[in-house]
Amino acid sequence: MPLFDPLQPVRPWFWALSLLALGALAPVATAAPPTKPLRSAPKPTAPNATLPAPVALALAQAHMPTNALSVMIAPLPTDAGPAHTKPRLRHHAQDSVNPASVMKLITTYAGLSLLGPDFTWRNRVYVDGTVDNGVLQGHLIVRGSGDPKLVLERVQALIEQIQAAGVREVRGDIVLDSSVFDIQAREPGSFDDEALRPYNAAPDGLLVNFKSLIYSFTPDPQAGVARIAYEPPLAGLSVPASVPLSTGPCNDWRTSLRGQFASPTQVVFAGNFSVQCGAKTWPVAYAAPAQFASRVFQAMWLAAGGRLAGSVREGPTPAGARLLLEAPSLPLSDIVADINKFSNNVMAQQLFLSLSSQSSPPARFESSRQRLLQWWQAHLPDQVPPVLENGSGLSRHERSSAAALTRLLQLAANGPHAQVFQNSLSVAGVDGTVARLKDRNPQAAAIGQAWLKTGTLRDVISLAGYVQGDSGQRYTLVAIVNHPNANAARPALDHLLEWTVHDRMSDPRPDRLPATIKP
Repeated sequence: MPLFDPLQPVRPWFWALSLLALGALAPVATAAPPTKPLRSAPKPTAPNATLPAPVALALAQAHMPTNALSVMIAPLPTDAGPAHTKPRLRHHAQDSVNPASVMKLITTYAGLSLLGPDFTWRNRVYVDGTVDNGVLQGHLIVRGSGDPKLVLERVQALIEQIQAAGVREVRGDIVLDSSVFDIQAREPGSFDDEALRPYNAAPDGLLVNFKSLIYSFTPDPQAGVARIAYEPPLAGLSVPASVPLSTGPCNDWRTSLRGQFASPTQVVFAGNFSVQCGAKTWPVAYAAPAQFASRVFQAMWLAAGGRLAGSVREGPTPAGARLLLEAPSLPLSDIVADINKFSNNVMAQQLFLSLSSQSSPPARFESSRQRLLQWWQAHLPDQVPPVLENGSGLSRHERSSAAALTRLLQLAANGPHAQVFQNSLSVAGVDGTVARLKDRNPQAAAIGQAWLKTGTLRDVISLAGYVQGDSGQRYTLVAIVNHPNANAARPALDHLLEWTVHDRMSDPRPDRLPATIKP
């Protein structure tokens, strides 16, 4: 099993939506900065150092040239040490490559630097009319702030706040205002033809629950069916209450269900569910994402005992509307942890857009690219700036280098937000996208000793973060593979991580590494 397993089970249902950008098969259809597409193989350049023998062997067994791998491993400077230290390993470190989700390191650290870890998005609720004895004679307006994590529980809390503030019946409409972002609509499957994957959700000024649902299947053997439930509730959506049970093995259970999700009002499961599977959940992006927030608000408002004479619709906040309440988001320190530990693409894009929404709303991707590049020039003037599209790594166009990412990690480690940033990374063998390292190899030296961000796309696999060596020295590690057969290079990154930890051995032999790591 590879070091990082993107299909690992994670915390309850919100976390199931935080999926990695996997299996991307089509070029990006949205507008992006002019740049060359990912090469079928990187242009050969002179390596700076010989790769450790186990790493080179793993690449050879994957039928991959060594120049497909860009690596930089460098000791972290101490408080009293120099700003720059000699790298322990440098190999094609200046090559401009696609880093996949490791790009989130740039977005999240720039966000911490520009906005501060205590920054919150402030969702606002307005009334356009008079309120008397719980009745609003007019419209209720919910104005989004770009909040990256307005999930089911927080929508419920917002509705409770509105009703506690004195509005229980709306004689007009509930108006949802997402105008804080100005972005072009795109097809949900434009990146990889996987429109139902939650990782493809587009950013939104009023992003509700990542525009996705979680379907749960619970076997009831006595009744001969699997009970079906789903969250969040959606007005006008019909979902069957059960699906027949089968006794066969639990293999490709999703295919066996024969789910049909294309209709925004009717979900169908035409197959069956194996009793051998136990309880399962299936996150699915909603077929009509532009309708998602409206349907959720309507269903949840009515479920909370609210009354509504009109409809729930999109629209701007009227100039004369009166502020009823503000509902702050979770702090940015929590948001960056969700983004990095679970590689949440749409949350990263929400943060990226918010870099410009705070200075010159409405936010646009181009404005955020300019602001981040200005920040880069001010803090990392000695490094080639990254090529940016949406800041999440879910892109065929974004580029950086192992050397530039190393300097970013060094800057973060010596900056005022060092601990918040490190805490946002997955701990090897413990949590996030590298939690299963311990299952794969219980004796892995990196367990609990590495804080990492992973990245996976078609043709790309990457790993970056901080590693504690056996000697006590801390290192930055950046490793990126760009190659059509990139997934086959995962064992090479496994070996590279172990080699970094074992810094008392300059080039450990394959037979000195854990036998469960296959080259």
